Amino acid sequence: MYLAVRKSTARMESLAEEVKTKVLPTVEVAHSMLVEMRPKVEIAVENVSEASTLVRSQIERLDATVNDVIDRARLQVIRADELLNRTMDRVEETTDMVHRTVVSPVRQLSGLMKGVSTGLEFFLSSKRRRRGANVPQDEMFI
Repeated sequence: MYLAVRKSTARMESLAEEVKTKVLPTVEVAHSMLVEMRPKVEIAVENVSEASTLVRSQIERLDATVNDVIDRARLQVIRADELLNRTMDRVEETTDMVHRTVVSPVRQLSGLMKGVSTGLEFFLSSKRRRRGANVPQDEMFI
């Protein structure tokens, strides 16, 4: 058992020596790199933080601007709709007024003229019939 412990101890010492010669220099290089890069990483983190703050504020401004544009566009659409409705109402009122003041009196005048012309036609045709009554019927027959 002593020999086994001694053999294990010797092996452990050789492994420890190997770790010292191979791993420790690598750890020291990594440590020195981290020490050297730490300020650069801190600056990069600070720059990213400032950039994200700037981007956030610009996005907030853009959002406010877009909302303002949308609100104004909505108001203009409402205004245009009201203008169109008023215009259509006025066109309808004007059409009704023209119908009442022009078309209806023209129809009435046309009816009156038609009545007068029919009356004159009847009156004149009855005079012709009376004149024709004096002419004997035999002469009219051919």
